[in-house]
Amino acid sequence: MEKKKVITTTPIMFGKLTELPLFQGASVEQMTALVEKLPFHFLKYKSGEQIIAAGDECNHLRFIVSGKARIITYSKVTKLSVAQTLSAPNVVGLDFMFGRDPSYPYDVFADDDCGIMQLSKKDFMTIVRSDDVFLINVLNFLSRNAQKPKLSLQNLSHALIAERLAFLVLMFTTKLSQNIKLSFSQKELCLLLGARRSSLLNALDGLKQQGILNFSTNEIHILDRVALMSILHHQEIE
Repeated sequence: MEKKKVITTTPIMFGKLTELPLFQGASVEQMTALVEKLPFHFLKYKSGEQIIAAGDECNHLRFIVSGKARIITYSKVTKLSVAQTLSAPNVVGLDFMFGRDPSYPYDVFADDDCGIMQLSKKDFMTIVRSDDVFLINVLNFLSRNAQKPKLSLQNLSHALIAERLAFLVLMFTTKLSQNIKLSFSQKELCLLLGARRSSLLNALDGLKQQGILNFSTNEIHILDRVALMSILHHQEIE
């Protein structure tokens, strides 16, 4: 892969780093010491350049420190893809660094110019072991994501189609996601949601009238993720 331009670090950059999930609660002084001690790589990608390919081994943790990234997740069993945009500061890949399949399930592209801070798994573990603040941040991040299915399924035993759609979006996106788009085969989306075509269209029409989404025959554009999540009736759900 072509070598990317390295971003020069600044005090403003360190301030952004302390807003990231892993580093919340850390001081600028702590971040400065970490950057001086460990080989952080600050890389610059131009709009449209690919940062990660689905299936790549997740052997580095990547943080969006400037600009935006477009993440596209593909279902392995249906013709469904979910695209979302994440803005800096944010983290990419922490959920997939460990476990049975430590690989990225999505493609990631620079959406506009995008600055990425990259850190190896080994150095990431060094940070986690260095201070309980970092360990607790990581455990909170992973636990919150792991609990999403349980919190949602508790509300879906007799779920309406709109609730099933909200659950689907919840599973594929994050709280700070923007410009969320689902692309699909209408037949397979009906099967996935357990809905007839007419019932699905009625549900989508209702959500459109509420300003939550727009849709066409093969795409749904989520306009208000917060409002969609509120359908699940659980304050913990993100």
